[in-house]
Amino acid sequence: MNAPVIAVDYTVLDCPDPAALARFYSTILGWEPVRDDGDWVVVHGPGELRLAFQKAPDFTPVDWPNDGIKIHLDFVVDEMERARDFVVEAGATLIDDAHESFWVYRDPVGHIFCLCKRD
Repeated sequence: MNAPVIAVDYTVLDCPDPAALARFYSTILGWEPVRDDGDWVVVHGPGELRLAFQKAPDFTPVDWPNDGIKIHLDFVVDEMERARDFVVEAGATLIDDAHESFWVYRDPVGHIFCLCKRD
């Protein structure tokens, strides 16, 4: 059987306020907002990279570390401390800085993301 062409379109984060969460990620990544339909907001990065934010009024973040991490975003940075200060000022919460090569954060609604030291 020949495999069909399947490509990634969006990475989608459910959240109670798509516009607010899109502003957070647009701020920390420097990406441009390109679509706002109220319940669906998109920011666009380099090339074809896009993050979408979908309204989910009943969104509940995982109870990390008890629930584990079901899915998360990894971002690479050159300066861990400077990046930490920037994302925390933008609204993130640092939840684990015990590792040398990555630190774990929550975005303003509770999604997990990591800032990873660039190799």
